[in-house]
Amino acid sequence: MNIRIEAAGDTLSVAGVHELSAANATSFRDHVRSAMAPSLKNIEIDLSQAVFLDSSGLGALISLHKTACSRQGMVRLLRPANPVQQILELTRMHRIFEIVRA
Repeated sequence: MNIRIEAAGDTLSVAGVHELSAANATSFRDHVRSAMAPSLKNIEIDLSQAVFLDSSGLGALISLHKTACSRQGMVRLLRPANPVQQILELTRMHRIFEIVRA
């Protein structure tokens, strides 16, 4: 997995996500969690390049959401590509995550 992770302020930013599926969801979740220093509470995930999201990928996002909430933070999904946005809406996950389209 070739994702880029950066910390700024109280937010961990994740970019370079092309797919979140059963093949990589667990390693994605573990990689992001391991980068969460104690001072970080929010997670921003750029999904502009993501072309596929399945139930395992959703599970990884929900797990990260729980991690952020336990720190009084949140998960923001940035610019999800159309296929990913459709899955988020079909599963009503767009009500759980803050989605930034611009």
